[in-house]
Amino acid sequence: MIVTLNNGVRMPQLGLGVWRVEEGQQVKESVKTALEIGYRLIDTAAIYQNEAGVGEGMRESGVNREDIFLTTKVWNSDQGYDETLRAFDASLHKLGTDYVDLYLIHWPVPANDKYVDTYKALEKLYADGRVRAIGVSNFHIPHLERILQECSVKPTVNQVECHPRLAQNELREFCTRNEILLEAWSPLMQGGDILTNETIGAIAGRHGKTPAQTVIRWHLQKGNIVIPKSVTPSRIRENFDVFDFELAEEEMADINGLNQDKRVGPNPDEFNNA
Repeated sequence: MIVTLNNGVRMPQLGLGVWRVEEGQQVKESVKTALEIGYRLIDTAAIYQNEAGVGEGMRESGVNREDIFLTTKVWNSDQGYDETLRAFDASLHKLGTDYVDLYLIHWPVPANDKYVDTYKALEKLYADGRVRAIGVSNFHIPHLERILQECSVKPTVNQVECHPRLAQNELREFCTRNEILLEAWSPLMQGGDILTNETIGAIAGRHGKTPAQTVIRWHLQKGNIVIPKSVTPSRIRENFDVFDFELAEEEMADINGLNQDKRVGPNPDEFNNA
């Protein structure tokens, strides 16, 4: 499944996230496995410290670079205009590629108030053709409003924590109005109760699918871009095997009803880690 970003660039809707995947052999093999199965979206970040392994996995996969949609992100300690440009060069060097498909600001870090300058550096990279699309991650509505008011290129994506317990309904509505796609990290609610939830278990059973596949399908049908993480080949395959069934409207409504606005990760208004 493909989505079209607001600048016309096409992006796979389902990809592999590599947060907490070890640099070296583990991340390289995970990327190669995913690309062999059929994934074409790979999501990494400077702070994951595995960009080099991601690049190696992409090259060793035999899949053409132009057929892979690669995302990385600038970390909090590298925010600011000049700092971001340097951080991008460092990421590009580690990845071993001459462009990135999507470059994101990892967190707004409101305490240092640099994210507007950081975003203007992303605009420069976009204007120079070094990135095909730019966006943000973990941005709340007020953060997005500043970007829309003070910058000239609309973000294509806002990557945020999103799962059935944190459906992000208000944020999604704002993003939809402004042609920004919502991308879900922690889509299976890491450390949460979603995969053992009775409602999801019952829906999964009706379709002969696992709870994880059912939640991923829920994301896809809501229009979310989704990047589940795994290092286990069978699980990477399972997470991709979600295109042969469809949730009914009442099943979608039942899963929507599980929302509690419950976070597992940090609150972007309070997260200032450098």
